[in-house]
Amino acid sequence: MAENAAFRIQVMDTVSALMTAAFGLIAALAWNEAIKWAVGQVFASSPGVGLFIYAILVTILAVVAVLLIGRSIAKLKAKVAPEKK
Repeated sequence: MAENAAFRIQVMDTVSALMTAAFGLIAALAWNEAIKWAVGQVFASSPGVGLFIYAILVTILAVVAVLLIGRSIAKLKAKVAPEKK
């Protein structure tokens, strides 16, 4: 019986993570369109330059976000690891 409950919890956790990721993707796509529109308005005279600036900004944002997430996880692991010993 306990194995069944553990399996159900694991399934629910996985479904929850997938749904959260899906909503995150939807939000990211909406922001993608909004930012593209804004950059297009600023650089209307040369759309190619606007696309490159947009790509650079998104790349910088992604790198910063990944670094911050990695640091947060490393701190959490360092905090939890001594407690397990």
